[in-house]
Amino acid sequence: MDYQSLLADRTALMKVNAIREILKVVSRPGVVSLAGGIPSPESFPMEIFRELVDRVLTRYDSGAFQYDLTEGFLPLREQVSLLLKSRGITASPEAVHITSGSQGVLDAIAKLLISKGDKIALEAPTYLGALSAFNPYEPTYVRMDMDDEGLVPESLEETLKTHKIKFIYLVPTFQNPTGRTITLERRIRIAGIIQKYNALLVEDDPYSALRYQGEDLPPIKTMADDHVVYVSTLSKIFAPGLRIGFYAAPEFLRKWLVLVKQGIDLHTSTFNQALAAEYLEGPYLAAHLPKITGLYRPKQAAMLSAIREHFPEGFACSPSDGGMFLWVRGPEGFDMIRLYHRAIENGVAFVPGKFFFTDEAEGIETMRLNYTMADEKTIETAIGKLAGTIRAQLNI
Repeated sequence: MDYQSLLADRTALMKVNAIREILKVVSRPGVVSLAGGIPSPESFPMEIFRELVDRVLTRYDSGAFQYDLTEGFLPLREQVSLLLKSRGITASPEAVHITSGSQGVLDAIAKLLISKGDKIALEAPTYLGALSAFNPYEPTYVRMDMDDEGLVPESLEETLKTHKIKFIYLVPTFQNPTGRTITLERRIRIAGIIQKYNALLVEDDPYSALRYQGEDLPPIKTMADDHVVYVSTLSKIFAPGLRIGFYAAPEFLRKWLVLVKQGIDLHTSTFNQALAAEYLEGPYLAAHLPKITGLYRPKQAAMLSAIREHFPEGFACSPSDGGMFLWVRGPEGFDMIRLYHRAIENGVAFVPGKFFFTDEAEGIETMRLNYTMADEKTIETAIGKLAGTIRAQLNI
């Protein structure tokens, strides 16, 4: 049977996730992976899961296994409302909706808002998972400039001034892939700009709880509430396999996003939501989050130190106070794709930064490094090997 002829036209834009393909290669024995973007299993609160399950079964009985509201399990929405309050966002439980991971929100937003040819404004580089969610709906991307302080506000204003933008997508805190954070001064300016131009921002915030130094920064949502869909997840601070994401959005968009979700999965797992509700309601998150940051802080420090010590002149690492990634830029034109293949032969993997740009002419000299899945000694050894491979490619 000719299955190819059955495919919808949009499948031409469904590209294989480059990182997932890289992870298939680096899973073989003997390769140290600095490529993934996944939390360490050591960060999962395994010691309390039996207790959480018991609490769920005692409290909700068969209700934890029943169909539930598309908007989300109300006890969890109540707890997420409190979590958002701790981040400075005022959202009632009714204004909070639960999704199957934050990826579920991004797909729903794309399905709801993007018509073929619509212009979406993005940081350069940007989160690859967002592109995977947006691509099938055939948008046109408008890239905006970044530096080590995050999105450049002047680039945002110029974009809104010269293009009809359907929405803006940003990861303001510890961005994937760069680890950069938009400064407070720039957040204030960005909030003013989106209000001035009556623009919609999708603010993706999966990493802000993973701060290792410095002060927390308020989400842009707190400065321009009606212009922002705030998206977040429990994947980095609870367990990613439970697939618990959430968002706070203007009421008009919430109503439509419910209709979209009804057609996708009806609702997110009731049992998993109940587990998350118990995790947030009890003393568990407050007790466990310092363990997660205490696990990752020395790993990030070890990687930063090793990069500074071993990488040759001409390679610079963007500053980062948290999250899961570091971003390195080499000399102009340095081919990180070529380096990747050589590095794999030497037992070290990373993600070439080129995959995170919508403009194929950008990013050849960049790389993303992840530090959550290896211990400090392994990180130091791997960065040393990677530096040696760089020097070999440079013939120095």
